[in-house]
Amino acid sequence: MSVEANGARSARDRVLEEVRNGERFALITHENPDGDALGSLQAMQEVLTALGKDSVMFMSAEELPLPHEYRSFRLAGLVTEEPADVAERTIVFLDCGNLERNPADAFKGPGRRILNIDHHHDNTRFGTVDHVVPEASCTAEIIWDLMHGLGVAPTQTMAEALYVGLVTDTGCFMYENTGPRAHVMAAELIQAGVDVHGVYRRLYEGVPLAKLELLARALGAVERHDDGALTLTRLDRADFEQTGAEESHTEGIIDHLRAVSGTSVAALVRERMGECSSAGARKVSLRAADGGVDVSRIARSLGGGGHRQAAGFNTDLGWEELVAALREAVAGQLGLAAARRGPRRPGRLAAR
Repeated sequence: MSVEANGARSARDRVLEEVRNGERFALITHENPDGDALGSLQAMQEVLTALGKDSVMFMSAEELPLPHEYRSFRLAGLVTEEPADVAERTIVFLDCGNLERNPADAFKGPGRRILNIDHHHDNTRFGTVDHVVPEASCTAEIIWDLMHGLGVAPTQTMAEALYVGLVTDTGCFMYENTGPRAHVMAAELIQAGVDVHGVYRRLYEGVPLAKLELLARALGAVERHDDGALTLTRLDRADFEQTGAEESHTEGIIDHLRAVSGTSVAALVRERMGECSSAGARKVSLRAADGGVDVSRIARSLGGGGHRQAAGFNTDLGWEELVAALREAVAGQLGLAAARRGPRRPGRLAAR
């Protein structure tokens, strides 16, 4: 059932050996966890529990409550304080391309034994064992594979956690990272008891009114540059305060931009609302609409990272400077002349 190329086979075997021989584990993922991060976290916890291991999941209290679409996750075994015996546990990083994507320093100390399980192609290989499989559609697919390697049968909750990771990271099987194994995995999980319609409703329906109002503001601020090669919008602190929306309500907005004809890269720029965020700090999410641009290259050049088709970074750049940097990066990959044109605003789409 291995999802790896022959050259990386030993990393899978080493992870299986570490899990079989280990007794205590701590699971961690990246900040602002998405469906793949949470699904992998819960599924791996259940796998370890089924094997009789002592395992805890760590998540900062700042991450709770989870976005409404993910609140069906049970997360039994979750702690919000770093375990006192963290130095004695094997640390399992899930869906985390680099150590900076989680600020919990206790899990990164010298001498920590780290299993790095991920599918990001730009993973920095920071683990004691690096089980990184860029060919996998999602990290949940790797956990599914390890589950088989460990001889663990999926429970319904485990299957649904893995299914959430799969459907969210493949865009409901629409993204280019969707391969044959993703569909084989889906079929097996459904057979194990996944309520497909129920998962869909929890993820994509029951939308709070505040989220709809935030979407309206984002769509009303769309800019298009360089004949639409870059389509972007922005959300400021006032947009969240006046609509009563949460940061998590931005989920899905960027997909509306990515779907616009002629778009190569979609960008959502939002002011960060956390207590530790300065007034000007922005989070930038990037999506590639086709194979012409690797947005992870853009994100890495600005201090972030991610996938070829989905990436992001944080920045203190001013709006005009940020837009200029994004236009230049997109134009460079597309082989366009240096970004010269002003914003293009089709129809009623206004720019601030």
